[in-house]
Amino acid sequence: MPEDTGLERQPPEAVSNSVSRPPLVLASASPRRRDLLVRIGVVPDRILPTDTDETPRKEELPRQLAARLAAGKAAAAAAAAPDALVLAADTVVGVGRRILPKAETEAEARRCLELLSGRRHHVYTGVVLLTPEGRRSARLVDTVVAFQRLTEAQIAAYLASGEWQGKAGGYAIQGRAEMFVRFLSGSHSNVIGLPLFETAQLLRGVGWLRP
Repeated sequence: MPEDTGLERQPPEAVSNSVSRPPLVLASASPRRRDLLVRIGVVPDRILPTDTDETPRKEELPRQLAARLAAGKAAAAAAAAPDALVLAADTVVGVGRRILPKAETEAEARRCLELLSGRRHHVYTGVVLLTPEGRRSARLVDTVVAFQRLTEAQIAAYLASGEWQGKAGGYAIQGRAEMFVRFLSGSHSNVIGLPLFETAQLLRGVGWLRP
């Protein structure tokens, strides 16, 4: 059963919901996604993370996994909050057909960094919006990122920072890893965890976010 963590404080400058709009539920426990939404003046009324199995299916491609997990999270949150507008997202880092994990151990993060060193990779985020009436809107955003060739000293220093913990691909572009990026094509916020342009389009499309 999804756990409703709520929001303790809402920044005064953020846009609040009007009475005519349904409450907005963010189906994610990620503080990065919450912070990104606040950047565009959107404060979810509830945070409703879901217990979703993120194991890739056999032969599943990175972009397919991102889309499937976002849809699954949205559906699970909508079942728990049927009267709300549900926003869900999932970010996957891929190198070719290979899906990189959300690093949980230092060894896992090291393998990711060694694989990303000196090459391009894709960051995919699936975003799904479900209305109380059952209307579904979705986007799949792809950002291409290229890392410089990393030295052993750079990898060791980054691992020591601890920024990699729980991050797709073993790095956080909003932190020290940004200095490794020699090329980026597409949405920067997508690499952090939520493509803001596309998310705003979805919210405007259902009338929740106004120009």
